[in-house]
Amino acid sequence: MRFGILGPLRVGGGEATVTAGRDRTVLAMLLLRPGRVVPVEDLVDAVWEERPPATARTQLQICVSRLRQRFAALGLPAGTIVTDPAGYGIRIEPDDLDADMFARAVETARAEAAAGRFAEARRHYRAALALWRGPALAGIPARLVRLRAQALDEQRLAVLEDCVDVELRLRRGTELVDELTEAVEHNPLRERLRGQLMLALSAVGRQADALAVYREGRRIYAEELGIEPGAALQELHQRVLGGDLVLGVPESRVTAPVRALPRAISDFTGRQQTVARLVKEVAEEGSRVQLLDGMAGSGKTTLAVQVASALVDRFPDAQLFVDLHGHSDRSPLSTAAAAAILLQQLGVPAERVPADLAGRLAMWRSELADRRAVVVLDNAADAAQVVPLLPNGRDCTVLITSRRRLVGVDAGRPTSLPVLDADEAVELLARVAGAERVDAEPEAAAEVARRCGHLPLALRLAGARLAHRPRWRVADLAERLAGAADPLAELTVGERSVARAFALSYEQVPPVVQRVFRLLGLHPGSRIDNRVAAVLAELPLSEAQDALDELVDAHLVEEVEPGRYRLHDLIREYAHTLGTERETGDERRAAIARLLDHHLHVAAAIALTLEQTAPHGIFARSEPVRPDLVAATVVLGRPWLEENRPTLTALVRLAEAEGFLRQSWQLARVGWTVNFYGGHLDDLIETHQIGLRAAERLGDDEAVATMHNYLASADYRRARFAEVIRRMEVVVGIYRRLDRPVELRKALDNLGTAYAVDGHHRQAIEMYDASAALARRLDDPFALTNMLNNLSLCLMWSGRYDEALRKCRHHLALARQVGDPRQLGNAVGHLGMVRHRRGERGPARRLLRTGLTLKRKIGNRYGEGELLNELGMMEREEGRPEQAAALHREALVAMNDAGDLGGQCASRNLLARAMLDQGDVASALDLHRRVLTDATRLSARYEQACALDGMARCLRHTDPDQARRYAGRALALFRQVESPDRRETERLLAELG
Repeated sequence: MRFGILGPLRVGGGEATVTAGRDRTVLAMLLLRPGRVVPVEDLVDAVWEERPPATARTQLQICVSRLRQRFAALGLPAGTIVTDPAGYGIRIEPDDLDADMFARAVETARAEAAAGRFAEARRHYRAALALWRGPALAGIPARLVRLRAQALDEQRLAVLEDCVDVELRLRRGTELVDELTEAVEHNPLRERLRGQLMLALSAVGRQADALAVYREGRRIYAEELGIEPGAALQELHQRVLGGDLVLGVPESRVTAPVRALPRAISDFTGRQQTVARLVKEVAEEGSRVQLLDGMAGSGKTTLAVQVASALVDRFPDAQLFVDLHGHSDRSPLSTAAAAAILLQQLGVPAERVPADLAGRLAMWRSELADRRAVVVLDNAADAAQVVPLLPNGRDCTVLITSRRRLVGVDAGRPTSLPVLDADEAVELLARVAGAERVDAEPEAAAEVARRCGHLPLALRLAGARLAHRPRWRVADLAERLAGAADPLAELTVGERSVARAFALSYEQVPPVVQRVFRLLGLHPGSRIDNRVAAVLAELPLSEAQDALDELVDAHLVEEVEPGRYRLHDLIREYAHTLGTERETGDERRAAIARLLDHHLHVAAAIALTLEQTAPHGIFARSEPVRPDLVAATVVLGRPWLEENRPTLTALVRLAEAEGFLRQSWQLARVGWTVNFYGGHLDDLIETHQIGLRAAERLGDDEAVATMHNYLASADYRRARFAEVIRRMEVVVGIYRRLDRPVELRKALDNLGTAYAVDGHHRQAIEMYDASAALARRLDDPFALTNMLNNLSLCLMWSGRYDEALRKCRHHLALARQVGDPRQLGNAVGHLGMVRHRRGERGPARRLLRTGLTLKRKIGNRYGEGELLNELGMMEREEGRPEQAAALHREALVAMNDAGDLGGQCASRNLLARAMLDQGDVASALDLHRRVLTDATRLSARYEQACALDGMARCLRHTDPDQARRYAGRALALFRQVESPDRRETERLLAELG
């Protein structure tokens, strides 16, 4: 410690000091504001007060110079005093100044006391008090120094009083009598000290002396202040007279503190960071009004009580609580009724409580004026109910909870409570239901927590059900929640239920807002925007927005970003139940029809811009119900489609369930682009299987063909090529029968691709030729680009590189002509692949990198993986296997994202080849073997052949016989699929002999 101000000024440790009077004043002023610049004007006022000389600034500089010389003599750093254009400051480390050490020790002591660790609290309090050597900055008479020093002296007395409270709790009254006697002699007007001395004397059996201390105080107050002792000291006097304070049972407070808080729950879980932040804001930053809002059941009251309990030692005189019934079965308390309850908690007899609101509020503020109190105003209806109850005292803090956002409470700091996180939710369930049961079934516990939406009230009710049913497994409750027609009914214990909690919030909003809420329950997605709400409720957008704002304020809806909203899972269930029960069948069906219509038109318009073609029967749509809202949404483009992809999937299910069969298959179709290119194949398959059922029920052959066609695209990604061929043959048959040349051309193209990837190149080229003939007859350049894309790949796979090059160039020219970015990326990338195989490495690399950029721009993850693999092959061929491996790993990630199993096998085979070239034979062999297993399961013959060829290369030096067998099997498969790669395997076999 280098500086001391808790007593006479000390510098440099030990007893060293500064002797010059002005220098002492300047240093004292700097140390009273450590780490900050003290303005020159303040320093001049401190040194010369009202009569500074004309040379004051110059003399001040001389003082600072002498201080720096003194510091240097004492070995202090040269930069301790800093100069600023505005003044001077002093730079100190955390342990340099005794006042800072005092403040930290006191903070630690109060935290220990708040946690109930009183022995540790006493130790830290006493360590803090031991830093004092006398009155702060004794011997420096400057007025500004004395003002600040007196504030430090006042802090010491307050800390002494806090320390004595703790020591009285620890039954150390005997040790305190002498110290408190001296403290009261020096501070005869401090009622708290006098009351503590009375308690200490009573604790050691000296009740007569305690009464004498009271009488002496009463005389002093009358003579010097003309008042009687305060109510708390008078009450303490009566208790001493009555013998209530017996030996060894001291009271911890002399102010007869009011303890009106509900019991803090023992299983409080989570929210530790929130509690710590709120306590810090109140205790350290001086925040006096905290607003805690959140949805029903989020634990607002529990949190408020927990925070208030943690603040007891900061506000020892009163801890008050009143339920304002803002959202309950009872009518909200009037402000006057709430004030009466609070006054009675403070001990005001009922007959003394004024009859009028103004009188009650005046008495309420008067009662709190000299108390350190924390007040919880729970379950507020609105700002008007609570603003009059805010106390004026600076030593009071108020915690207000509400299900509504209290924007009218200007002085408050708002905190909106989210639900618990997953781990906290399981922990709360364990504390209520029993840790052993929950720990024994972690997956079931997590599922119960998820089904409860991580909402504290729901978790408590679920835990209570388990606690009262010891024969139930946690999995039993999870199954009941998952299978219940009304999950909210499962979350009821006695008179407590989640549904009732939600109902109290719902009943507080106007009828038009209630209707919007009910209709939102019909929406199957997790997110809703304001335009969708307007569609559902048949409202102008501005009115729908107003209703949503009201629901946000009531915490029935969460606004995740401007104009976008989310319902908690259980609130969605509640809204859905209301929509089912309170909307007529016709109203529900009409609302669902509007919902489907809006999403179908928006998704179709955006998908059309992404696909560049207009599939018959999908985009030839009727006029939307709300063209204004469709137009306002379509401009959002691809991001809207990606964000609402899960919603489109859910709407397909909803359409089937509600009997909207045409919309069911059409919604599946318009969601294909984002599902296919985004790699969401499970959703693609589910929606199109639903759409296929709907089409078959309608007897709509064209729709059946459409669903088979796009299901085949998923089969293609999953490398189920035989299934692709089967589906596409069905599609070709339907379109031939219906005489639909446009759709037939596309189906022939897709069937050709299925034949090509399955190694049937002759049949593939026949299909492509037929498709090209139709495209030319129809004068459809878009169709021709797609066919050329597939044909060039087929020719490349079969080793006909010169023909493939011509088709790629034709494809590129046509893609530029039609302006299709997807086909442009394909054309450039495939041209690079062909030129690589022709040995033209320089142009190939440039084309591949350009194609990669184009594919990344449009989000084609499969295309990215395809070109990354090609670039990796080039790196390996040029003797850079490390770079090759990195590219193949990146390609594998892209193929995983695309959900393309064949592409994943290809990436892994190529990665294994790069690993072999790096010398890691064991890892390469293991990876090839695993690919062989997967490719065999997929019936992907080409990748089976590549895996076998790779295994042969891994074993060629250690087990040539096995290598020969693997190479022979690879060659047979390469020949089946007509692959030019057979030549490399033939050379390998020749080398093996």
